[in-house]
Amino acid sequence: MNDEQLLRYSRHVLLDQIGIEGQERIVKAHALIIGAGGLGSPAALYLASAGVGRITLADGDTVDLTNLQRQILHTQDRVGQPKALSGQAALGRINSEVIVEAITERLSGERLEALVASADVVLDCCDNFATRHAVNRACVKHKTPLVSGAAIRFDGQLSVFDSRRADAPCYHCLFPEGEDVEEVRCAVMGVFAPLTGIIGAMQAAEALKLIVGTGEPVVGRLLLLDGLSMEWRSVKFGKDPKCPVCGAN
Repeated sequence: MNDEQLLRYSRHVLLDQIGIEGQERIVKAHALIIGAGGLGSPAALYLASAGVGRITLADGDTVDLTNLQRQILHTQDRVGQPKALSGQAALGRINSEVIVEAITERLSGERLEALVASADVVLDCCDNFATRHAVNRACVKHKTPLVSGAAIRFDGQLSVFDSRRADAPCYHCLFPEGEDVEEVRCAVMGVFAPLTGIIGAMQAAEALKLIVGTGEPVVGRLLLLDGLSMEWRSVKFGKDPKCPVCGAN
């Protein structure tokens, strides 16, 4: 890092758990953020401000007026623009040193596989189970750590799936694909605006811990937040030995 970077990131450098070596890992890291909405907005802003060297922001949607209640990457004058491009502009104003790649499509197939393989960490900030499971499969295949968050109504959840650990469960172990899981969208059910900020910021925190290699990530635990009472619950879960995604067979 140069002198300007040492000054800019000095509050991280002062932390024994990060220091110069940890901040250098952050500056050299590549984070893939899938979804530039309520969760992806605070996650992307914190990763850019922390100095993550390369951020790939993928979202196939456009900015809508209803998004502005919680999606803090976007502004009123960018309504109608692709969210990935709007996010790219916002992150560029936060930190011009960060390389931000905007992908204005829903990732799938070989494109998703290639980006997951190239990333140091993936943040799942999307809003549908099909994409979540596709991302999980790619992360397990390429052993890329995955930080998953969700927020609906006043309820938030967070977990980390790290296939570099032999005993770590994957997203499918927790939410098996194909089961009757209700697909709830904030467009129908509503969502408390600050809740997305809380969960998205925590996703950024877990991603930075994984990049630096410090602390204990939320692996094998599902954190559940009741935003009305502002109480957390932590639920432990294990690897499913018969999981078709990460199981031995």
